[in-house]
Amino acid sequence: MNIGLLNTASIAAIVLTATAGDVLIAAAMRSLGDLDLIRKSRGLPATIFAVVSSPLLFAGIFCMALSFFSLLFALNHGSLSLIAPASASLTFVTNSIAAKLFLKENVDRRRWTAAILVCIGVALMAN
Repeated sequence: MNIGLLNTASIAAIVLTATAGDVLIAAAMRSLGDLDLIRKSRGLPATIFAVVSSPLLFAGIFCMALSFFSLLFALNHGSLSLIAPASASLTFVTNSIAAKLFLKENVDRRRWTAAILVCIGVALMAN
């Protein structure tokens, strides 16, 4: 397999699984509500139970684990100077998009500008 294609596929796997993990964990925490209020009203054991009984949280953790193992695979076959910055910066971009689409967050013009600049930087780095 072409090393450039392998690097691209590895970076894509890292970015997609990390973004899915971030979105799922954020959605899980939002669905739980304010953990301080839960702790004050029902105690620490109930707060811990609320967190560990969230299926969204475990799905997010699973995606983050996949991202980690994708990173290990990528670093085994590619160079750190490309894999780490590209995956981290592209995750920033995909998190902005996913936050807007799935979490209905307000992503302002500055964040979109930053995302575009990150894409330009990754393109320059890859060539």
